[in-house]
Amino acid sequence: MLILWAIPAGLAIGLALGGRLARLATLHFRWPWLALGGLLVQVALFTEPGFAASGSLAPWIYVASTAAVLVAVLRNLALPGLALVALGAACNLAAIVANGGWMPADPGALATAGLNAGGHTNSIVVPDPALRPLTDVFAVPAWVPLANVFSIGDVLIAVGLAAAIAVTLRAARPSGA
Repeated sequence: MLILWAIPAGLAIGLALGGRLARLATLHFRWPWLALGGLLVQVALFTEPGFAASGSLAPWIYVASTAAVLVAVLRNLALPGLALVALGAACNLAAIVANGGWMPADPGALATAGLNAGGHTNSIVVPDPALRPLTDVFAVPAWVPLANVFSIGDVLIAVGLAAAIAVTLRAARPSGA
């Protein structure tokens, strides 16, 4: 959910620096269908029906959908901010793969966000997660809208996305040409 905060932040920063919303139309993101498809698979996967339908394949579907989004981001590295997004996505994918197809979450972070372990989410609690610094060890407090746990990879993705939007709003020529 941290990524959802990046979009309005990027818009606000870009506009505050004299950017124009119309410049978003100049953005040429290659393979948007791959990124959108990967994200939609994750949205479906982490619902009760999606989780039930996927069964034991859920971790591998999660890995494949995360990898698909990363491939789409890598295809667009020429766009400002996308190198940070790619680094964050790679950090997240490494943590997910190293932990059997799930993103471990720190129990204290879950409590801070007002969430409980389990349910239909990508985050699980494990006693000793692999690549712990790359897992969901941070939290947006429960009193903040869209409270959730997040990782350093999520921070990199959010900063990169906000930068991409802000720079695009300020761009004098088409981005990613």
